[in-house]
Amino acid sequence: MNAVKHPIKRSLVFFLVPDFTMIAFATALDPLRSANRMLGYEAYRWRLASIDGKPVRASNYVECAVDTSLEEERRKMSGPDRPSMVVVCSGINVEKYQNRSAFAWLREEYNRGVAIGGLCTGAHILASAGLLSNKRCAIHWENLPGFSEAFPKVNVFADLFEVDQNIYTCAGGTAALDMMLKLIGDDFDDNLVNRVCEQVLTDRVRSPTDRQRLPLRARLGVQNSKVLTIIELMEAHLSEPLSLIEIADHVDLSRRQIERLFRTEMGRSPARYYLEIRLDRARHLLIQSSMPVVEVAVACGFVSASHFSKCYRELYARSPQQERIDRKQLLAA
Repeated sequence: MNAVKHPIKRSLVFFLVPDFTMIAFATALDPLRSANRMLGYEAYRWRLASIDGKPVRASNYVECAVDTSLEEERRKMSGPDRPSMVVVCSGINVEKYQNRSAFAWLREEYNRGVAIGGLCTGAHILASAGLLSNKRCAIHWENLPGFSEAFPKVNVFADLFEVDQNIYTCAGGTAALDMMLKLIGDDFDDNLVNRVCEQVLTDRVRSPTDRQRLPLRARLGVQNSKVLTIIELMEAHLSEPLSLIEIADHVDLSRRQIERLFRTEMGRSPARYYLEIRLDRARHLLIQSSMPVVEVAVACGFVSASHFSKCYRELYARSPQQERIDRKQLLAA
């Protein structure tokens, strides 16, 4: 008797970019392996690719061998080995990645009906390739400020993952697991998803809109609800800072009460805390983008570049310009 032949559900290419994040790559790939095992046949097939077909080093310094090069993938586009999905795996230093051949290949695959995914900071590469204009996407919270400034036409969210038509993006880390479990659920059913969850020792698929970061209460160790509300207001108004009077009106407290609460809970004045989180955003923009220093200053609510530089030097013991120089030297090392 002939064995039953099951069709391949998806054929995937994982495109590895130097300094890709290993945890995101592994938690995207392994659910597919587990699904195949649970099903008893190869529903998912994959291969790894790089620009030149040579091994790629992840951000944890582990080198990963690949199966194909970009040139080989181009030849496969019109044949039976064309993938149904391409997943870009990237990580740190993604803002420095510029490869026109890779960008063109991604556009060609997408235009042929191939689904395109991005893990961790992969959305940055998809946006650079012109695939995310007016689309929703997710990216790691640490890269969100620079991404928003670099790609204003992209609807980026601090979600775990986003699916917009044929574009799949996730914030990296274990969010890649959630996105792939969603994919498996769409291809099959919740029963298979639950069996895969049991295999990888997770109890559920998180919602796309679940938090990337710990709630403020856990992250800052603060319990006072008024202080938490004030900090949320501050974080939502970094480019156009609210005055302490405006904040007081929002939370129905007096300025003196807010000052006293912050001294007790945060060990600093509300003005000082507000300044520190604006400077933290500025530091991310300096590291992740090529925005002129004066534009970084404006984006973080400073009225002049000189005042911004003075505040930045006081907090970080170096100027914004020196921050950029140090970053370039680190990347070149």
